[in-house]
Amino acid sequence: MNSTWFRRYTTPGNGPRLVCFPHAGGSATAYRPLALALAADLDTVCVQYPGRQDRYSEAPFTDLTRLAGAVAEELAPVLAAEPGRPYALFGHSMGSLVAFETARLLARGPLPGPRRLFLSGRGAPDAHSTAGFARYDDKAVLAEVRRLGGTDQSMLDDPDIMEMALPALRADYRALGSYGWRGGEPLAAPVTVLVGDGDPMVTVEQAGTWATHTRGDFAVKVFPGGHFYLFDQVDEIAAVLTEGLLTESAAA
Repeated sequence: MNSTWFRRYTTPGNGPRLVCFPHAGGSATAYRPLALALAADLDTVCVQYPGRQDRYSEAPFTDLTRLAGAVAEELAPVLAAEPGRPYALFGHSMGSLVAFETARLLARGPLPGPRRLFLSGRGAPDAHSTAGFARYDDKAVLAEVRRLGGTDQSMLDDPDIMEMALPALRADYRALGSYGWRGGEPLAAPVTVLVGDGDPMVTVEQAGTWATHTRGDFAVKVFPGGHFYLFDQVDEIAAVLTEGLLTESAAA
């Protein structure tokens, strides 16, 4: 996989492929613990957005739809190289919207669509607007990051670290602020939504709003914790993803 967009942290197995999309300000390495916890026969691929880590010198996207388009363009030849391998998309927070838009783009092309979408920490775009983020300055972005948790608070007080992290965070929040639902047909792929029961960004009820965006089966999985519940329960999340992936693969 000769692309700057994707990272693997395990040896790919021969089973289904799972493509993971990071949260706002996040990088591919956020999913390294999950990749290590997933079933060995899966092929776990983590998306690396521009503007962070080894892609720091590249300008980050400030438009979420364009970001999804770039991911879809890079992912399509990867999928085409192994047309018989089923795949699923998993995204957390902003990553759930990027995964959803990527799935919509892939569904319009010649390749088979994903077997399942796993969407975490975010309500559906027609019911859970992100437009308010367009007004966020750096102070507001950092306040939101503090509110959501998931980041070592001491890092937020380190000006050197923040100087490195802010460009990607700033761009991601602008991308969220520019994004809006423009309508479209529901996806054929089943959808599983994951959410923390104490998430300050999305309620369990809001998580259920994704149901109208699929013609397949739909489920909501609720876990104890806040917005970044998944990083505290890696094994439990891995079990849900593995079961969903392997069940869909066996049923196909």
